[in-house]
This record gives sequence, structure tokens and C-alpha cells, in this order.
Amino acid sequence: MSVFLYVLMIFAWGFSWIAIKWQDASVAMEVSILYRFALAALCMFAIGLISKKLQKVTLAQHKFIAAQGVCLFCCNFLAFYSATHYIPSGLAAVVMASVPVFNALHGKLFYQTPTSANFWLGVLVGLSGICLLFGGELIQTAWSLQTLTGLGFALAGTWCFSIGNMLSIRNSRNNVQPFTATSYAMLYGCLALLLIILFKGLEFKLNTELKYFASLVYLAVPASVIGFTGYLVLVDRIGANNASYLLVITPIVALIVSSFYESYQWTHYSTMGLVLVVLGNLLSQWKKPLLSSGGAVAQS
Repeated sequence: MSVFLYVLMIFAWGFSWIAIKWQDASVAMEVSILYRFALAALCMFAIGLISKKLQKVTLAQHKFIAAQGVCLFCCNFLAFYSATHYIPSGLAAVVMASVPVFNALHGKLFYQTPTSANFWLGVLVGLSGICLLFGGELIQTAWSLQTLTGLGFALAGTWCFSIGNMLSIRNSRNNVQPFTATSYAMLYGCLALLLIILFKGLEFKLNTELKYFASLVYLAVPASVIGFTGYLVLVDRIGANNASYLLVITPIVALIVSSFYESYQWTHYSTMGLVLVVLGNLLSQWKKPLLSSGGAVAQS
């Protein structure tokens, strides 16, 4: 069952990046994201009520759940949707693979989480891979402002995602179950998006073309509802560290899909860069210590 969920998650999230790209510009980005998570939240609450997984939460707990929702289901996606307007969706997915770096830094800052020496070796290797991926892209585009802007948005989205993870840890420590926190967080993300839409005076349009509608349903159900639910089940079954290997594999799927649908051109730079990103993630999450100092080994 765990293997099936793992494979399902790889493809659910791997294909989600091209689906984001297919969200038509005739509908404002903020409105499209609101539609996505309004539908996803509706499904989550329906599942929660039927299965009786939704727990009661206090007002104090709601404050941090709301913050998690704004980071994960509003700011994070606003940044990544913006990124795909400037760079291939597969490259945005690769930047997302740097989440462990942000998580380690934020974990150290907020929770004094220890890290091992081999973790930082993996970080160095992974960041070198991202530099190669975007270095080749920048050379091909002569350091275009478009590519740099896309990279900036992707990094901002990754940072927001990591802050959302830190808030998720805080909520779990405050006895809020992940399913409950995610369901309410989606709702708060929708409320934040609604405020942005009203403030900017955007129009609530709905594109009924098959490509837009199909990508919207895919993002709401397989990528969001099944994606987050499946991920939580995997965390429960095999642990958070093993489940996080999904972030290593999904960029590969995303780049392969991007090469078919966005004419993404593979180069020696991008191939070597992707290999280093994967290797860096594997090194950083390796259970056995690779490096030691003075006989004392740092444990991850």
C-alpha cells in the first residue's frame, strides 16, 4: 500500500507543475488559485466529516493554523504560479527541491533542530546542481530579466512553503492533527486570496475551455486533496524523512513533462544539475553518518 501511495504521489505532484502552467491568463492568477483551494477545501471537509477525522480546535490554535494557511495555500502558490509565467514549470519544481535547506535553517532558528555534517554536504551538492540548472538557462538566455524574475519568484515560494512547514510543526506540537490543520489551513488560504482579489478589484471569471477546467480539477483533487492526504498517510506509515524523498523525484517527472509540453531543452548543464540536485537530497537525508569530527559523529 505504501509503495502504491508513493508512486501515486510522484505522478500527482510531478504533473501538477504543468497543470499550473495551463491555468489560462484570461482568469486572474489569484482567482484561479482561489478556485483550486476552495474546491480542495470543500473535498477535505467532506472527507473529514464523513470519516470523523476533523477535531475541534481552539481560538488560539486557529491563529497558527491561519498563519499556516496564508503561507502554504496563498503566498506560496502566488509565488509559484508567477514563476511559471517566466520559467519552465520543471525548473520551478527543481527550485522547490531546495525546501530541505530552508527547513534546516528555519528548524535551527525556531526549534534548535540539530543537523548532521552529511546534511550540509548534501546541501552544498544540491545547491551546486540548482546553480548548474539555472546557469545553463541564464547562459542560453543571456542573463535575461525573465529568467532571473522566475527564479526569484520560485525561491520566494519555496521560502513561504518552508515557513508553512514550521507552522505545521508548531500546530502538531500544539495537538492539532495534520488532517485537521490542513483542512482549516486551506480555508484560511482561500479567505486570504479572497481579500487580495477584492482589494485588487479582480473579476471572478471562469474559463470553461477543457484545458483550463481539466487542469483546475486536477490541481484541486489529485494534486491537493489526494496529494496532501496521501502525503499525510505516508508520513504516518513510513515517517516524515522517508516521505520527503518525494521532493527528490517529482522534479524529474516535472522536467520530463516540461520537455514534452513546453519544449524545455535538455543540455549538459541541466542534466548534470539535475543529477546533483537528486544526489544532494539523498546525501542530506542519508541516515548513516558520512562525516565525523574528532570521533564524535553528528546525527541527523
